[in-house]
Amino acid sequence: MFTGIITDVGEVVERNGGHSAIRSSYPAASIAIGASICCNGVCLTVTTVKAAGTAGSIFTVDVSNETLSKTNLGRWAPGVRVNLERSLRAGDELGGHVVSGHIDGVAKLVEITTDGDSRRLSFEAPEHLALYIAPKGSVALDGTSLTVNEVSGTRFGVNLIPHTLTVTTWGSKKPGDEINLEIDLFARYVARLMEFRR
Repeated sequence: MFTGIITDVGEVVERNGGHSAIRSSYPAASIAIGASICCNGVCLTVTTVKAAGTAGSIFTVDVSNETLSKTNLGRWAPGVRVNLERSLRAGDELGGHVVSGHIDGVAKLVEITTDGDSRRLSFEAPEHLALYIAPKGSVALDGTSLTVNEVSGTRFGVNLIPHTLTVTTWGSKKPGDEINLEIDLFARYVARLMEFRR
């Protein structure tokens, strides 16, 4: 489990099909083989790890064809920056919301507008996921826990403060980008229960 609070921005240094290597600032000694790291919102398993630089690491992950088909990871290439989060440990602060790292689909970023020091971003969600997105609810976009501002049909908006724009990959996003979307876990279960009450 994760919280959607990004703790590092890594960089893809190698990709060969479903096999990728990512450089991070996480100390190599702190990453166990088999550990889960959320990469752009996708829970992936570390398969190898080695020290890189004075304190960082390069770890590898394997991505299945199923995951490639439902996320934006198929567009990874050397140089691509990736939002990273280590898995939640007992006693850690739950600063965002409960994130599983299981992507539901890909949303398209359709508009960016400036709002003071912040930016408002508008997304188009897949129709079958839009009903799970509610104003003031939570979504995870490329692994980042965000609050939904407004919803209109299949479109929804979020607001990004300067801190988030600085410590994640969001500062470089542009309209047309495809973004990994994980709907709120609780919204999913509530909607499922409502199906049985009809």
